[in-house]
Amino acid sequence: MTKNQLANETSPYLLQHADNPVHWFAWNNDALKRARDENKPIFLSIGYSACHWCHVMAHESFENDDVAKFMNENFVNIKVDREERPDIDDIYQKVCQISTGQGGWPLSIFLTPHQKPFYVGTYFPVLDSYGRPGFGSIIRQLSQAWKEKPKDIEKTANNFLEALQKTEKIKVPTKLERPLLDEAAMNLFQMGDFSYGGFGGAPKFPNAANISFLFRYAKLSGLSKFNELALKTLNKMAKGGIFDQIGGGFHRYSTDVKWLVPHFEKMLYDNALIPVNYSEAYQITKDPFYLDILRKTLDFVSREMTSSEGGFLSAYDADSEGEEGKFYVWSKNEIKNILGDDAELFCLYYDVTDGGNWEGENILCNNINISTVAFNFGTTEDKVKEIISSCSKKLLDVRSKRVSPGLDDKILTSWNALMVTAFAKGYRVTGDVNYLNAAKNCITFIEKNLFVDGKLLRTYKNGTAKIDGYLEDYSYFVNALLDVFEIYPDSKYLNLASQLGHHLVDHFWDEEHDSFFMTSDTHETLIIRPKSNYDLSLPSGNSVSCFIMLRLFHLTQEHKFLEISTKIMESQAQMAAENPFGFGFLLNTIYMYLQKPLEITILNDANKEITDFLTKSFLPESILVSINNSNQLEALSNYPFFAGKNFDFNTTNVFVCKDFTCSLPLQTVEDIKKVL
Repeated sequence: MTKNQLANETSPYLLQHADNPVHWFAWNNDALKRARDENKPIFLSIGYSACHWCHVMAHESFENDDVAKFMNENFVNIKVDREERPDIDDIYQKVCQISTGQGGWPLSIFLTPHQKPFYVGTYFPVLDSYGRPGFGSIIRQLSQAWKEKPKDIEKTANNFLEALQKTEKIKVPTKLERPLLDEAAMNLFQMGDFSYGGFGGAPKFPNAANISFLFRYAKLSGLSKFNELALKTLNKMAKGGIFDQIGGGFHRYSTDVKWLVPHFEKMLYDNALIPVNYSEAYQITKDPFYLDILRKTLDFVSREMTSSEGGFLSAYDADSEGEEGKFYVWSKNEIKNILGDDAELFCLYYDVTDGGNWEGENILCNNINISTVAFNFGTTEDKVKEIISSCSKKLLDVRSKRVSPGLDDKILTSWNALMVTAFAKGYRVTGDVNYLNAAKNCITFIEKNLFVDGKLLRTYKNGTAKIDGYLEDYSYFVNALLDVFEIYPDSKYLNLASQLGHHLVDHFWDEEHDSFFMTSDTHETLIIRPKSNYDLSLPSGNSVSCFIMLRLFHLTQEHKFLEISTKIMESQAQMAAENPFGFGFLLNTIYMYLQKPLEITILNDANKEITDFLTKSFLPESILVSINNSNQLEALSNYPFFAGKNFDFNTTNVFVCKDFTCSLPLQTVEDIKKVL
């Protein structure tokens, strides 16, 4: 049997390391017991399959026979996929933040046999360089220290543990009032880049929840400048290299302020979170440009990231054939050969030059209007659109024959739930039934494969589901169930959402600190029981839990849900106001709470003028349920939200309720506008 234990894992990231000369273990009882029995320190390496620098460190250090030999003799070496085990990653990322002021992947941590960290960093080159110690030097020094100065290491480890425990006890009780949102909005606005959109300098991340908050605050305050910053961000992203101009979908982040040069990974979660922004932008502006970007992104996921079983796959690497971005870039000559007479028009529109805009190659981006291209070529705008569309299809066909970046094909419950939400929002504004079907199919897939004995599991691959679900798996999935329920109100969606909401309260809630733990009370015990409070590239489990509890309260009238939602908001609102960049999703929830949700029910959605008006309006504080038939209403009659409402087969009736007061049935758009 090989000394490397990763060959039987399902994680594509762990399998990438199954042939390393390092005797890797997965994180499991056998590995942890071996460290204790042999009194060896643990080297813990955390990464994910689409991580460029993880590949670099693996090639330099973990494929190096001399380095591997020393690691095998002196450490118990454990590999973790941060996407499978966000709890382990969260704990040791916080240690890295405490120690170095920053985090990231690969994450390299040295632990005592009892999992306490004593040395931490991210990427280390194999040799000393640029004033940084090389990995080879570090493992020798730490191995020597472990043998000669064990008390010093134990002291360092205990200091880290003490600092870590303090980070989990966040609670600053605050009264929920409008000035919190005013303060948060001004603080976030001051971080805005008014030239290119987004927040701060390079590297730039999409920060979807913060864009949504700008939209909500613009509506609340009537100040258009907040909308303008959000729309500028979405415009620049859509026209930049961070958006795959011919294939659709967004790369992970931009390495420059202009959104031109992306880090070329494509993550499922970005392509779930960002389309929601474009659906909201369309509701606000009615500009079909935003629908086009929404469609191209959802169509990319349907085409290239959907499994035959209906789940969504995790990520595409940045690299192909050992080069970052090679799959996505073009030379002008190549484009000329493919497009012939149409090449010059296409190259003008997508800023393609002989010299290129990145390392001698061209990342397609758009800095010119259709009208200008039409004028330059003496043709109509419609003709230009037709040529661009035709040329894009030709290039996409050629590109599809290139060596593709690696695909991480595991299916994660939480990320799939985000994608369900994106397809549900996409259906709302486009009416494209394919999007609704994609959302419903994924819910069915999760119920069938990742929901066992009343509990969610985290990850699925090759027919195997494993690892107990985390807070984000439950909260995102409940949110997805409610999003699909609003547009297709089958009672099973609301029943399951309510059941899982109760499961969260029973197994994840921390009564002492008014927040949810990341792990349930039956989960493996780690050095601390971590919490997820900050909305960064993904919304935090606590923020989404807060949001779903508020929604569940309005649909079920169970006061426990409202009580818990309010406690989370009150305990974190002041921090959110002072640091809005890290609490965008929570701020959106506080907005909904303070606005007092509009409870809108459409009974009989046959009147398309009414349903289109409501679904294409920006009503972020609403719970909007569209009842298609009398059977749906009857099955929901035990929920207070639907009690006492009657289905009329001949007329579309709309009820608008707010703050425990309901309108009479409304039957025209004009009447609905007056009430709204």
